[in-house]
Amino acid sequence: MPESVFLAACRREPTPHTPVWFMRQAGRYMPEYRAAKAEQSILELTRRPDLVAQISLQPVERLGVDAAIVFSDILVPFEPLDLGLSYAEGEGPTIRRPIRRPADVERLRPVDPGRDLAHVLEGVRRTKAALAQRFPAVPLIGFAGAPFTLASYAIEGGTARTFTTTKQFMYEHPEAWHDLMQLLATLAGRLLALQAAAGADALQLFDSWVGCLSPDDYREYVLPYTRHALALAGEAGVPLIHFGTGTATLLEAMAEAGGDVIGVDWRIPLDLAWERIGDRAIQGNLDPAALLAPREELGRRVREVLRRADRRPGHIFNLGHGILPGTPVANVQAVVAMVHQGA
Repeated sequence: MPESVFLAACRREPTPHTPVWFMRQAGRYMPEYRAAKAEQSILELTRRPDLVAQISLQPVERLGVDAAIVFSDILVPFEPLDLGLSYAEGEGPTIRRPIRRPADVERLRPVDPGRDLAHVLEGVRRTKAALAQRFPAVPLIGFAGAPFTLASYAIEGGTARTFTTTKQFMYEHPEAWHDLMQLLATLAGRLLALQAAAGADALQLFDSWVGCLSPDDYREYVLPYTRHALALAGEAGVPLIHFGTGTATLLEAMAEAGGDVIGVDWRIPLDLAWERIGDRAIQGNLDPAALLAPREELGRRVREVLRRADRRPGHIFNLGHGILPGTPVANVQAVVAMVHQGA
């Protein structure tokens, strides 16, 4: 593919402008996505490789972002794990058979991502082919959920606030916890590597909820498994992005776990985070809520992120988490233009 500013930034090489893409850039804020989802659930959409490619390209065409991310969901491995995953409109995921006892870990059947998640890989192939035809300079990002975030969904039975059920299981059943994390780490790492083999140019590991942990708990209960997942993914030879939210106290440990790029959220200034992760590229870190602000305030916040990055090689502009529903598309387009112009 032609040289990509996004991939160059992943390698901490100088770029003519700061690359920008957005988590959940294909999502409910876009009319095109809402039209595709009108009669199908998110899981049904992820099983349709033709629609995966169509949805993945929508923000590339509409926004002019520097990278596409394949349309999928971090919880798709829960289907072959037989955890009873479903989505209710506007209510997020529900796990009908959550993990609450060691016996629940023992009953999980082995998953072969190449076979059991073949539709995800076909979605990557279709998306990459469509990009090569229409936007040959735009790379494709594949992704997977990190072991801790997957475990927390499986144990809580859905989205949580305090993660007390997850932590109680972790403390009371450490052997079962480690077995579960090993299974999920291997699954996530292999799924990532297979996405690269299917055409993904970079890979992102989403540890969306790991910020609920103390540094000591992260090192004992999570770091070895995140490192294992990233090591398996790293065998594919493409850049790896290691992303989490609420991780201001965990950045050194996250960098130790691995990743060519460390994603940070808005709870820590970008330059301070960069000092702590060392010689890595960095991704972030606009608050998604800033996209709901008046244009003048939004511009001020974009400029502040860029000021802290100071045009150092290796900055990828992104949000600290995904685009929120109700975000004006025009505001997202404006951020792309601001970043490309250096604000």
